[in-house]
Amino acid sequence: MEVAVLDITGKDTGRKVELSKDVFGIEPNDHAIYLDVKQYLANQRQGTHKSKERAEITGSTRKIKKQKGTGTARAGSIKSGVFRGGGRMFGPRPRSYSFKLNKNLKRLARKSALSIQATDNNLVVIEDFEFDSPKTKNFTNLLGALALDARRSLFVLNGLNTNVYLSSRNLKGTTVINAADLNTYGILNASKIIITEGSLEGINTNLTK
Repeated sequence: MEVAVLDITGKDTGRKVELSKDVFGIEPNDHAIYLDVKQYLANQRQGTHKSKERAEITGSTRKIKKQKGTGTARAGSIKSGVFRGGGRMFGPRPRSYSFKLNKNLKRLARKSALSIQATDNNLVVIEDFEFDSPKTKNFTNLLGALALDARRSLFVLNGLNTNVYLSSRNLKGTTVINAADLNTYGILNASKIIITEGSLEGINTNLTK
């Protein structure tokens, strides 16, 4: 698949790049995508939820009424979960929601997501660029030139570019990442994916090795 290379003003440079069929043209695996997105969202959870159980409640532990003869259920400590103010039974405890996926499955999921976006013509390749200083206006002008003002966009750069990252940080709906940090959720969550020409080699290397 050949894609035209644009400059930062949105104009065609007259050059084209060939997108690898092994990365951008495979048959998508829906289950691999599901598992990778599920892992990504699970890793975002802090897992710090906690409620007090009966052993952690402040209160008397004396038996509140006699065992038999009351005509009601037996009852011990007032801290029991059946009473108001008592501990919560089987409440949440701090835990990690993360789980493991093997590398080959995660690569398959990312390739599947890129192939879906490529099929839907949601990939844009632009020439490598830099900003002299971190200014939001610079990035806003870039979005306008590429007609991305009202869309969720994902910019994939070749390596760390501090000025570009800082220029985009205040813009809602725009994400800037390195090719090495590409993930399935980010790919599918974007309406348009803008890939710099220099990052294509890194994407191909990371997903085919």
